[in-house]
Amino acid sequence: MSDNAEWPDIPFAPWKDTCAALHLQTQIVGKYRLAHTPWVNHSWHATLYVNADGLTTGLVPDGPGVTVQFDLQRQRLIASCPTGKSDGFPLEPMSIAAFDGRFKKTIAALGGSPEYHGCPNELPDATPFAEDTAARPWDADAVSRFHRALVRIDAVFNEFRTGFLGKVSPVHLFWGSFDLAVTRFSGRPAPLHPGGIPNLPDAVTREAYSHEVSSAGFWPGGGGIDEPCFYSYAYATPDGFAEQPVRPEAARFDNNLREFVLPYEAVRSAPDPREALLEFLNSTFDAAAGLAEWDRNLTCAFGRKGLPRLVG
Repeated sequence: MSDNAEWPDIPFAPWKDTCAALHLQTQIVGKYRLAHTPWVNHSWHATLYVNADGLTTGLVPDGPGVTVQFDLQRQRLIASCPTGKSDGFPLEPMSIAAFDGRFKKTIAALGGSPEYHGCPNELPDATPFAEDTAARPWDADAVSRFHRALVRIDAVFNEFRTGFLGKVSPVHLFWGSFDLAVTRFSGRPAPLHPGGIPNLPDAVTREAYSHEVSSAGFWPGGGGIDEPCFYSYAYATPDGFAEQPVRPEAARFDNNLREFVLPYEAVRSAPDPREALLEFLNSTFDAAAGLAEWDRNLTCAFGRKGLPRLVG
């Protein structure tokens, strides 16, 4: 199988309603992790992670310890704990209220405490989960292809992550904005963020952007751009950032989002998708770090398998 064939076609329009349902479902599970985990800088304690089956919370310190997983290949929500117990239910057409109720029963069955904030974040129309009774579709094939795309993207993002010696985030999925992201930090404080993100406390936003960042990620679509795409931005945004030349050719600066974007399809259809995505990640980071005069000693060659970095 060619490298291109392993990057599945994931047009947004055919599955946008299923995508919206999955987004809200990840908010419920993410809020459960958030409610039971001590705060880590930049909300890193609340995120989800890509694995071979789908998306996982990792171990949540609730009751005996609980791991929740969206198995996006077998279309199930699974929760398990160290006692050997597990429980779950099919991912299928249902309302958000029904998912919320089933999820709470699943956590309770394992000895956990299904208590968390009951409204969505970062969405303008925040209907409480328990009151969102509208029927939601479930396109299992689209969900499976989305997961396979995340696996490919996660691998490239993690490779990019190795090229920085300073503070850098894990590669993780933020369920608020529903994007897979990786962020590098200059180490310097940033100006106070103005906040104003819908249904998100300004204190959370300001803590997240307490220090200068160059951040890149991937959206499946929605939120101002109706196609799957990669993005890259800097906070604080240095003067001249929008005018910087970036690669590959399909990349552009979106004046509405105030970010560089690169369509997923341009990566998927490139002769070497990995190389095309790394070009975007490297060139947009170079634009941000160069204009903001980051310490360039923080960048390094990508890590190699089985070889420790030379020191001294």
